[in-house]
Amino acid sequence: MKILIIENEIYLAQSIATKLSELGNSCEMCTSTKDAIKSNNYDVVLLSTNINGQDFSPVIETFKNSIIILMVSYISNDTVSKPLSAGAKDYILKPFMIEELIRKIDHYQEYEKLKKRNEAYEKYLNYSFSSVMQEYNHRDIKLPVFVTSSFQKYIDAFAFSHAYAKNLSLYFLTLSDHKTLSEIAALPQNALLYIINFQMLKKSDRKAFYEVIANKQVIVASNDKLEDIQYEVLELKCENNIFDQGDILPIEDYVKYIVLHYQNKFPDTELSKKLGISRKSLWEKRKKYDIIKKK
Repeated sequence: MKILIIENEIYLAQSIATKLSELGNSCEMCTSTKDAIKSNNYDVVLLSTNINGQDFSPVIETFKNSIIILMVSYISNDTVSKPLSAGAKDYILKPFMIEELIRKIDHYQEYEKLKKRNEAYEKYLNYSFSSVMQEYNHRDIKLPVFVTSSFQKYIDAFAFSHAYAKNLSLYFLTLSDHKTLSEIAALPQNALLYIINFQMLKKSDRKAFYEVIANKQVIVASNDKLEDIQYEVLELKCENNIFDQGDILPIEDYVKYIVLHYQNKFPDTELSKKLGISRKSLWEKRKKYDIIKKK
């Protein structure tokens, strides 16, 4: 990690640089803001606001893509409030322990990493759902709600759009995991849960499931028809173009894909029925494609 230390107290700057360098960082020092803005290729900028007669605005603007941490001797509008409003991330009060400074640096590094990762995921999801997104009046949808569709991506798009509309974080769970019921019970009451694979839940376990999701904000997904559900049910109709452009498969590849991805979600009788073939033909397809069904 490349770190710039802007500090006119040379001894303090050298002490910070030495300790950060021992941790594998590359540190550079300067005593004025004019020298600091000659380059902007730094991951972290440690800016002392005690340098008299210096304008910190150009520094913050130059390093707006870096993690800027203010090093201050006292808290005021000029030393903390204005720089934070301009784009600095945080401040640390002198004198400070180097461990506390490192903790702040690590915290904001992790934050920036998660922020970039989240932006990438969001862009990908928007792209992935663009072909199946529909308009919903999320204000009128009461949770818990059970959502069914023959195409999983329609339900995924609904769940993520609901979370976005409500400005809530989404907890993803699958009923293929035997630990899911205990995880649901442990989550906060106001958490928004997206639970898939309801069709895999045994009928004998459904009562316990209904009890654990009661009074929670839950979206439950199923690829099968929903009957005898004691909560609101929403059926999403798929358009004819259920595959994204470029994803249309030859018949044999389509059958192989369905068998691979759905043989553990549906019994053979139901799977062969959905494919329009006999159970014997399904067995022959598995043998042909060398597909082993997990027990």
